[in-house]
Amino acid sequence: MSIRELTPGQARAKQLDGVLLIDVREAHERAGGMAEGAVGIAKAALLADPARHLSAVDREVMLICQSGKRSADAAVALAGAGYSQLASVTGGTVAWRVDGLPLVQPLLDAEDRDFYDRYSRHLLLPQVGEAGQRRLQQSRVLVLGAGGLGAPSGFYLAAAGVGHLRIVDDDVVERSNLHRQIVHTEAGVGMAKVDSARERLRALNPQIEVEAIRERVTSDNIDALMQGVDVVLDGSDNFPLRYLLNDACIKHAKPLVYAAIERFDGQVSVFDAGRHRGEAPCYRCLFPEPPPPEFAPNCSEAGVLGVLPGLAGVMQATEVLKLLLDIGEPLTGRLLRFDALQMRFRETRITADPACPLCAPGVPFPGYIDYAAFCSQHG
Repeated sequence: MSIRELTPGQARAKQLDGVLLIDVREAHERAGGMAEGAVGIAKAALLADPARHLSAVDREVMLICQSGKRSADAAVALAGAGYSQLASVTGGTVAWRVDGLPLVQPLLDAEDRDFYDRYSRHLLLPQVGEAGQRRLQQSRVLVLGAGGLGAPSGFYLAAAGVGHLRIVDDDVVERSNLHRQIVHTEAGVGMAKVDSARERLRALNPQIEVEAIRERVTSDNIDALMQGVDVVLDGSDNFPLRYLLNDACIKHAKPLVYAAIERFDGQVSVFDAGRHRGEAPCYRCLFPEPPPPEFAPNCSEAGVLGVLPGLAGVMQATEVLKLLLDIGEPLTGRLLRFDALQMRFRETRITADPACPLCAPGVPFPGYIDYAAFCSQHG
């Protein structure tokens, strides 16, 4: 079906003569500027109930979008519904702007304007959109550690608009941290890491909440730290804490986004056995016992390339966002290993252990243990 097309200049002349101009873009797109005098009605809303917005099928109506395609498609759909006096603006708002025709910004409160401006690139993604971004805004993530992994992952989660970050760490910023823990600065040396991180993340995105908890994570406080969160991000650097986080996430049925780094190598995975018993593995399915200390030195003992935590942390942040938005395929049941020196990635499948003492179906939660003793016994 052929739909009449108008240049922006022709549409403007008709508009001044009283012809209705409808901007069929989404609200977040119109927030950046729309043709003066246009009425904003998203395409989906217009087509879902055209009679609500158009009083007569023979009323002359012009449609405009960003480039002209959506408005033309909407006009075809309206014509199929019996509307006869339709036109689409060729080139859309882009051409309107190029031609120097007047644009206005819709009246929004400061909070909405910040939302549409800040997350405009997310809002363009069909997998995110406004509904997904609002979902992120309502989400809560527990970040264990404000060091090498927590620094880059925290930055990107804050930038992405995750509404509440609960960051837990009992350490202070040291100068030796700065080559990899990018959330901290020279001015923060000697400061509590959680306070330094909160200051930087709030400077990046003042619209989010950052809860800074300066505590050592133990069996006594882990349940309280888990309250109300949607996803747990493991930024720890020791085996006792990793086992504790794993067990707590099974108990509270929360997904755990894991990473570990050493020298030039890293690995990332998602453990979601708490929500998917018998299907998704847990950390204990991968490591029933911790390796001896000589085979698992930490960064202070073995060293680490400064950018390596960034690679792993950004992957962790990606997995957190996928879980919160329920999009894509998380790294559940997959261990992604990478060698930064060779820039090679390898994926290993992990299956749920039917005899796992923590996550096997029907196994009641056995309670927390002395994780330091457990690791030293097996180490």
